[in-house]
Amino acid sequence: VQLQASGGGLVQAGGSLRLSCAASGRTMSRYVMAWFRQAPGKEREFVAAISRNNMFTSYADSVKDRFTISRDNAKNAVYLQMNTLKPEDTAVYYCAADRSWYGSSWHENLESWGQGTQVTVSS
Repeated sequence: VQLQASGGGLVQAGGSLRLSCAASGRTMSRYVMAWFRQAPGKEREFVAAISRNNMFTSYADSVKDRFTISRDNAKNAVYLQMNTLKPEDTAVYYCAADRSWYGSSWHENLESWGQGTQVTVSS
């Protein structure tokens, strides 16, 4: 499956952004979808994931209660609603797809990755 993320930008601390990831090539409903991010000088880290049928979600502790992942299988799209943004949320955000659910132990060895979208939060 091919993935393309969009929706990044510059926002002030406390603001909101909504990222989108469009899937093509294969039916997105076959895949677990996830968001990762990579800040300058840091390793890529897990942000959130959602199961194929919307029943399960998983979040990094750093974004829990501020970010919400959702998906629309009919539109082959997954979203990341980011509220109460902080400067430390500044990063390139990537969407990813895999056929397995990893619970709370997500890693980078996933099947498909999209290009990133830059999110910058100013203080």
